[in-house]
Amino acid sequence: MSLELVSTTKCFEGEQRVYKHRSKELDCDMTFGAYLPPVAVEDKTACPVLYFLSGLTCTHENFIQKSGFQQFAAKYGIIIVNPDTSPRGVELPGQDDAYDFGSGAGFYVDATEAPWSKHYKMYSYVTQELVELINSNLPTLSSKKGIFGHSMGGHGALICALKNPGLYQSVSAFAPIANPTECPWGKKALAGYLGADTAKWASWDATSLVSQYAGTPQELFIDQGTADNFLVAKQLLPENLLNAASSNDHIQTVYKQREGYDHGYFYIATFVGEHIAYHAKLLNA
Repeated sequence: MSLELVSTTKCFEGEQRVYKHRSKELDCDMTFGAYLPPVAVEDKTACPVLYFLSGLTCTHENFIQKSGFQQFAAKYGIIIVNPDTSPRGVELPGQDDAYDFGSGAGFYVDATEAPWSKHYKMYSYVTQELVELINSNLPTLSSKKGIFGHSMGGHGALICALKNPGLYQSVSAFAPIANPTECPWGKKALAGYLGADTAKWASWDATSLVSQYAGTPQELFIDQGTADNFLVAKQLLPENLLNAASSNDHIQTVYKQREGYDHGYFYIATFVGEHIAYHAKLLNA
């Protein structure tokens, strides 16, 4: 699996790279960011990998440019990879009609409904194809993987970990869509990608997955701003996930409420260092 290097920029003595490749899973060209810490660039040392999944309307660029994560990736010696949020360059009717469905809104599921099922398989892309691509082309410790994300990407990080016990050694989420089967964003996306049968939605819902989880013991670090307008609008519903986790001995949760913080990237930039330190502790154990 070949990669095309689009750009390389020195940052905190490491390199912020952008790559492009042809995705077999999504049947289109995809772009993603990959930050290599100094030890990976200078010494070719194999490093753990942390995957970041972005939210609605984002591309790979938002996290790279707005979060300031690179200084912490450099400090802890972690490669951080951040893919796009949906297939790109495909021609599907209605894909650009709304911000919360279609382009920029893949929801990290594998679509089963036409015409989305041809390209919209972001779950398989993130958990399989991208992982294989990174391990084949970058100096990684293939058994040391973590995943985190924001909003729709927080939902993605949670379901990727919960659906694959043991695949990731660490997982965290900023303001995740924690119970998509019960919120407007989730209902729209899941109906569009998976069809009207709501029984099929549960396997893509972190709260439902937590309630049934019986795999490798997993800790979930959930982060939430108290002034998040989407929390108030009941789009996120972290309380439902926390309630489900409280009755499952296989799941532990760390829940941090950030007083006065909203849903945006200033919030992420404030606490991204804490998240990366959390992942580093588990990935370097």
